[in-house]
This record gives sequence, C-alpha cells and structure tokens, in this order.
Amino acid sequence: MTPSVSDYKSKTEWEAEADVVVVGSGVAGLTAALRAAELGLRVLVVTKGRVTDGNTRWAQGGVAAVLDDGRTDHGRNDVGSIDSIDAHVADTLRAGAGLCDPDVVRTVVASGAAAVKRLRSWGARFDIDDEGRLARTREGGHSAFRVIHAGGDATGAEVQRCLVATARREGLTVLEQHIAVAALTTETGAVRGVRVLATDVEPAASGIVRAGAVVLATGGHGQLYQATSNPELATGDGLALALRAGASAADLEFVQFHPTVLYTPGARGRCPLITEAVRGEGAVLVDAAGKPVMRGVHPLEDLAPRDVVSAAIARRLASAPGGVADHVFLDATGIPDFARRFPTVLATCVAAGVDPRREPIPVAPAAHFACGGVVTDTHGRTDVTGLYAVGEVARTGLHGANRLASNSLLEGLVLGRRAAEAVAADLASGESAAAVAECDPSVPIAPVAERSSLQRLLSRYAGIGRDAEGLAVAGSALDVSTTDVPLWTSRAVEDAALTLVARALLVAAAARTESRGCHVRTDHPDRDDRGWRRSQTIRLNPSGQPVLADPILEDVA
Repeated sequence: MTPSVSDYKSKTEWEAEADVVVVGSGVAGLTAALRAAELGLRVLVVTKGRVTDGNTRWAQGGVAAVLDDGRTDHGRNDVGSIDSIDAHVADTLRAGAGLCDPDVVRTVVASGAAAVKRLRSWGARFDIDDEGRLARTREGGHSAFRVIHAGGDATGAEVQRCLVATARREGLTVLEQHIAVAALTTETGAVRGVRVLATDVEPAASGIVRAGAVVLATGGHGQLYQATSNPELATGDGLALALRAGASAADLEFVQFHPTVLYTPGARGRCPLITEAVRGEGAVLVDAAGKPVMRGVHPLEDLAPRDVVSAAIARRLASAPGGVADHVFLDATGIPDFARRFPTVLATCVAAGVDPRREPIPVAPAAHFACGGVVTDTHGRTDVTGLYAVGEVARTGLHGANRLASNSLLEGLVLGRRAAEAVAADLASGESAAAVAECDPSVPIAPVAERSSLQRLLSRYAGIGRDAEGLAVAGSALDVSTTDVPLWTSRAVEDAALTLVARALLVAAAARTESRGCHVRTDHPDRDDRGWRRSQTIRLNPSGQPVLADPILEDVA
C-alpha cells in the first residue's frame, strides 16, 4: 500500500547535526569536505550512491594546469612561446565564447599548479614521461600540451581514488546511498540543513541533518538526454534543490555535447566516452566516405573547441547522402602504442567489437557537461544564506558558453577548497548562524514527468540545433504531462529534479535568440554580441515555475 504524505512524515527515523553538510562525493565535494575538516569543522558528506560513484571517476582526459617544472618540450603553444597562465586563460576565454568572467578564469587557472601539487602529496599518481616529469597531452581548444593524466585515460578514476583514500584516512563521516530531497530553510529563507532519503531500502527511511551550511556538489544533469556520457546519478538534484530554496541559476541553455562518444545502435543512458586526448594524439574525424569532418571548419580542425566539433558533426550527419546518418568515425589507427596510451578506450571499444588500432571508431555527440548551474561567487557562495555550490552544479563564470576540455577537474580542486574556506569564515563571523530548530521539515510535493518521455523531448528539441517552434513544443508537452508527486522515493526526487531543470533549460534556450558556444539556434544562427553578450538568470516564481530574472551583467571578455 502506498503511504500517504502524513505517513511518510512519521517515518523520519533520525536527526543529526553538523557544522557543514557536503552533498556529493566527487572531486569538488570531497575537496571541500577535506578542507572543511582541516579547518576544524564538523563535516558530514551525503552521497546518492557509494562514495566512489559519481562523474569524477569517468573523466578520461585529465587536469588542465600550467606547471612550473622547468620543462620546455611539449609545453609550447601554437606561436612557439612557453606555455603560461596567460595562455591558459586566453584559451578558456576563447572557448567560453564571450561569457566567461575573466577574474574567475584567472583565479582558477592560476591555482592549478598548487592543486596538482596538493593531490600528489595526498598520493595521486599521475603519468610520468621518460625524463621523470609529469607527462602532458593536448586537447581541443588548448594551445599547448598542458593536460596531465593518469593511467593513460583514467585520470578521473585516479583522482577519485586518491580523494576517497584521503577521506578515509582522515576519518571523514560519509553517509552513502542517501539523496538530498530538500533544503531546510528558516522563515527568513536561510538554509540550515537538508532532508535526506535512503536510496537502498524500501520503504525509504528518511532523516534530517541540521547544519549551519550546506555545500552542493551534486554534478550535472546529463540524464535529461537519451544519450549522455554521464552516469545514471546525474539527474540535476542539486540544481533543483537550490532553485526551490530560492537560489538563482544561470547559463542553463549551455549544455556541452561531447563530440566523440562510442556509437552503438539504439544506445540509451550513459554511453562510453572516447576521450578528446585521442584527437590530441593525432586521431581524425571522418565521415562514412572517409572525408575529414573538420577540414576547413576551424583553424584547429579536430582540436577545435567541443561546441564547434559537435556542431560540425551534426551538420555532416544531417547532410549525409540518402538521409540523416547517425554517426561518423574517429580514425586513430595512426597512433603508435594505442594500448598503452588509451587502455580504457581500447577495452571499451574491443568490448563493442571495434579494434581502434586497426579500424576507425564509430562515434557521435552526446550530452556531456552542464556549463551553467547555481550562481555563485569564487568561494561557492550562492545568493541564499547558508547555501553554497561547487563543481558542475555551480555557475561561477569559469566556463561561459562552452567549457574548455579538462578544466572541470581543475575547477573542483580549486573552488571546492575555496568554498570550504568561505564556509569556515562565514560560520566564524556569524553570517551563517548555527543550525536552528524552526526549519520546516515537511516533504515537498513537486511536478514530475515520465523520464523516458522527457528525455525524448529534450533530445529532439533541445539538443544540438534548436529553434523556437521545437522549444515551444517541448515546453507545452512537459506542461501537460506532469503530475504532482510527493518526493518520498529517490526515483521521485530524481524525476522531479529532471522535470524542473528541463523546464528551466527550455525557458533559457527559448529566450536566447542567437547561437553562442554550445547553444545553437537554427533559426538564429549568428552570434549577437550587441544584444546577448550576457548571462541569463533563472529563478522560481511564487508558483514554482522557472522564469527569467534580471540578467547577469558582467565585464566579460
């Protein structure tokens, strides 16, 4: 028998307190939690899966960082000078298509060497070259070989391993297999904890964690789409929680599609990634006739920024003889010692019946990275007292309209640490007061759309290439297909989050009548710097609908 809302309220089995709750156990979350504990705060990490799950472990590329290690080879950029912070900043701004915040970009990029050094001191093992220095590769949009990696193409897995091992060694308290349902807010709107729900038992037991601060590090929302590089956990829970708590979001229309995900007919959900570093080592995209896809499209050709490559693939597929094709090919047969350099990619391809050492890899674009999210400053502070956000769930101004490859692990390492320091400072100053008892702990009720239908709508109308008619169709279809559901199961929480984030994305995409970065409007194909060189802010109105708020006007470059 399905319990009523009142029955569910009576099933709150436990309460706990902490100085700070970190929701998420990826690179940003664990970095924040470790720094907060180092500063003497009582920390509780809440994670929807196991502490080893999440998006971080799937990152194949690496950490983009300019290192001062005396190396001159493979560190030169396209114009022949030694790599520098300025060059990395310039590459990031160029990829962000005019919507990055230059101060944020410089803050993050300049902290890269220290972040890598800290990881190595905790035991992270990155690949070494023949001279005993950190090996580096190049990825799309980068003018230099500055991306460090581990296990060839398993950097995220090594970073996650290192952070989990450090968390265990330091005795961090981690609550696994619990999803954050809603923020606990005071009458003044300050966040003072979260309601959580177990994901591994039925009926789901719930709990309340009261805290002076909540740090969201829940990742992105790739599961909005039928095909994605994201794990099944990436359902936008943190973004939805923040919006319902009164926070602002921005840049939601910018969803980066990775150009090279392994194509298998009829694939749905998480699809294996073919790291961009394969193209960095010389692989070339070709169509079914063997013609290069990127020739003449961009000066960097196959190493152009991801939005450029994904859009070029989409155009080539649409213009294929005999109708629309569904994939192109990545020819990596000229890469020597492919098995040593890309063991994960090789194993994945062989399992699918493809040997990349001897034949081209079938690939297609898939939803990959959310460039927008909860609006924060460079210390993770949102516009809601007591609520912070870091990593992919946050919009800091680092990525703008399109993320530069391998800046995401860097972002988590740098801004996760800064967020913890902000929490400690705010708690010490009393700006984020200690947890209080008057928070409303009731179970929220939210609109929910059927997941597979939602994914079909977003994939068809809000993927690569959008127009006003399609966005309106998707929005109307969502409006008539939702049902109000109490969030008493983890599936309901996820589906409600996907529904809210989808609506917000559609509002933002419909309003931006230009093409910029990874937002491509077929009915407005040109970039408009006079009218649209700014970010759009989304908030919820009193009825819970996402609406455009005042634009974020920044001195972007």
